[in-house]
Amino acid sequence: MANSKEKLSAESWILAGFRALARSGPQALKAEPLAREVGATKGSFYWHFKDVPAFHEAMLILWEERAVDDITHFLDAETDPVRRLYMLGDISTSTDEEHGGDAVEPAIRAWAQSNHTVANAVERVDRKRMEYLSGILSDLGLTNPDFTRMIYGAYIGMGTLSAKDGADNQSAMSTLLAALLALRDA
Repeated sequence: MANSKEKLSAESWILAGFRALARSGPQALKAEPLAREVGATKGSFYWHFKDVPAFHEAMLILWEERAVDDITHFLDAETDPVRRLYMLGDISTSTDEEHGGDAVEPAIRAWAQSNHTVANAVERVDRKRMEYLSGILSDLGLTNPDFTRMIYGAYIGMGTLSAKDGADNQSAMSTLLAALLALRDA
């Protein structure tokens, strides 16, 4: 909760939006309930966002930047494709509570079922992530597109499970990647 004298940034509102989405769904992504959550006024919300749809758009932009762009830029510094694959697995199974934790991505995907703008963002993120993963696998000589789909499907499924049971998926993802790499080396 924000101190009433503390000015909230647009990003503070967006992070509160991710947490509200993960906890309560898209109906929580309105100025009044978010203002109550952060201890601010609706005026503060409208200082940063023209309207609620502009807020939703800002959330999706930040999600896409953090879910794809920031990660790929970080991973591109690693030249060894095996290490890059394992690093991607570790990142994909880490929890970021500031952004809503494990429940935020399943919540965004559920929101996409009823909102075409969100569905387009999810489609873009999925395409970019799968292209990046496919590139890593290709660098490893694993060019069957089914491998990309299996790993990415496991990532989505594990995230959904963790949003419900709180289990850590790092070991499971690492095991899946090791099994795939063992096929390459067989």
